[in-house]
Amino acid sequence: MTVAFVLGGGGVRGAVEIGMLQALLESGIRPELVVGTSIGAINGALVANDPTPAVIETLLEAWTSPEANAVYGDSLFAQFTRLVKTKTHLNSPQPLRHLLERALGAGTRFEDLPVRLRVVAANIERAAEHVFESGPLIDAILASASVPGLLPPTRIGDEHFIDGGIVNSIPIEQAVEAGATSVYVLQVGRIETPLVAPRSAVDTARVAFEIARRHRYARDVATLPAGVALHVLPSGGGLEGDDSLMSYRRMDTVRRRIDQAHQASRAFLAERALGAGPVVSGERDEPAVAPRTDEDR
Repeated sequence: MTVAFVLGGGGVRGAVEIGMLQALLESGIRPELVVGTSIGAINGALVANDPTPAVIETLLEAWTSPEANAVYGDSLFAQFTRLVKTKTHLNSPQPLRHLLERALGAGTRFEDLPVRLRVVAANIERAAEHVFESGPLIDAILASASVPGLLPPTRIGDEHFIDGGIVNSIPIEQAVEAGATSVYVLQVGRIETPLVAPRSAVDTARVAFEIARRHRYARDVATLPAGVALHVLPSGGGLEGDDSLMSYRRMDTVRRRIDQAHQASRAFLAERALGAGPVVSGERDEPAVAPRTDEDR
């Protein structure tokens, strides 16, 4: 059995992945393969570098560091000034680069990691999904996390890359392709919430974006090969204001997200262990999705 952790994208909501990782590692589940997109590439790289419970402290330090707050936390004036100057993005990539270099080492390569890592990004020139799994690590992670409009595209060689969530938000297929037979999905909670028809312009954009993000995940789940077990960890639920356009700046929610996801995932894994049997081909453990009506909105 080859165990893979698949870490999806989702900005600040990616803090839930720390709680999920804590629950997994506490349960004695270790990855032999890590696949990440966007914020999941950042969290995933740290886990691939140290697949032990000690990595939780490293993740907490990274998420609460001055660099983390600076990634999206510039003043609105500074962001507007940068946008006027660059015409393409609001935030500087330098704080994120410094954070990654301090946590992983500036010269680290994929080949140096104790656990195999695959990182998904979107290639601009080829309009295609690209998987990094060898060579320099930091630039690949930056490429995967280059959110359009917030950060500039990352140039590697003669090509440019943007956020991997554009092409593959929860890269299950990339784990299966690499030989994973037991896949633990660490997702930020969006797939737990049913979509309903929009009622405003902002809602319309959000729903369209969610459909674009989710259709690949739905396809990967529906076409899961025989012999592969899929375990989708619960996020513990969203927070008020998550649908706001400014939610990406809410670094004050990090601790709550981690705690909620840890508790929910720990309960999920405990329940799974109590009823554990042989792995069934195409088996899927997924978090419950509460029914949602228009009145809930």
